[in-house]
Parts: sequence; structure tokens; C-alpha cells
Amino acid sequence: MSAKTPAKSAAAKSPAAKSPAAKAKPSPAAPSGSVMVAGRPLHLLKLCVGAESIEDLTDWIAERLADKAARGLPVEHGHITRMVPTRTEELLGGGSLYWVIKGEILCRQRLVDIRPFVDGEGIRRCTLVLDPQVVRVAPRPHRPFQGWRYLKDADVAADLDAAGKGAAGLPAEMERELRSLGLL
Repeated sequence: MSAKTPAKSAAAKSPAAKSPAAKAKPSPAAPSGSVMVAGRPLHLLKLCVGAESIEDLTDWIAERLADKAARGLPVEHGHITRMVPTRTEELLGGGSLYWVIKGEILCRQRLVDIRPFVDGEGIRRCTLVLDPQVVRVAPRPHRPFQGWRYLKDADVAADLDAAGKGAAGLPAEMERELRSLGLL
């Protein structure tokens, strides 16, 4: 894998823990396949280290999924993180992982499961199991930080429609420059 790898995966080695999602009850207001806990979902915010664009991220996900399929492993997308979220039920109640790419929140992936494990060195970690579909959101600047942060539903950027609000097909750098000039 190249230096552009947004995440390292040890998910193949990690045993799946029982999911809190199995305990939560579906909500009629929640999107299909998700649950709502205490009304509004909670989200995570994380830097997508090594990715230059959303396309880098989607290409990397496709490559990882194809590799897993070729090796006969379960075809699911996961991101390993050292810190284990404590507000699991809220996150799995319709939450997403929002990615910061090149200083902007640009996209999100729905959280499917959170699987804590202890790695071979005795360090507690978790796999954030994500829907492989990457959803573009209205770009918003965000400064760098380490690890991940909770993001309240009221603070999330709106999803962009399939047309990208007039920026469809533009290279990421050009779109970023046009936004900085106030033209998008």
C-alpha cells in the first residue's frame, strides 16, 4: 500500500465483539438499517491522513474491498482507531464518520458497527465498521487535530445532492480554489 493509505487495517485479525447495535431498537424515523437513540444521532469527525481528495478515499476503499474479496475475507470496510468511543449507542443510532481532507470536512460514511478489541501488543483499539458508500457534504473548513472527535447532529454539514451543487466533475483542487474565492 502506498503512503496515501488513509488507514491501516488489522480488522482481519480482530475478533468481532458483540455489537451494541444488536441491542438498540429500530426507530420508524431512522434511515433504513439504523436505529435512533435518544432522538438525534451522534457522529465522529476524523482526519483522512494521506488522502488528497474524496476520490483518493473512494479509490482506497474500493482497493481494500477488492483485496478482501480476493482473499476470501468478509467484504466490509473498517477503520482501526486506538480510542474506543464510549457513546456507542448514540453513534450507531444513525451516526456517520465525517472525514476532514486537506483542511475541510468533505464527506462522510455511515457507521455500521463499532468493534472493540485488544491488539497483539495488548493495546485496546476498535474497528469502526463503515458503509463503503462515501457521501459528499457541503465543505466546511476544519483545522487539524489528533484522533477523532464527537460531532453533534446539529453541527454536521449538509449532504450535497448527486450534482454537487454546481461543482460536479471539477477537480478537487479547482473546486477548493473556487470555494476560497466565494464562487461556489
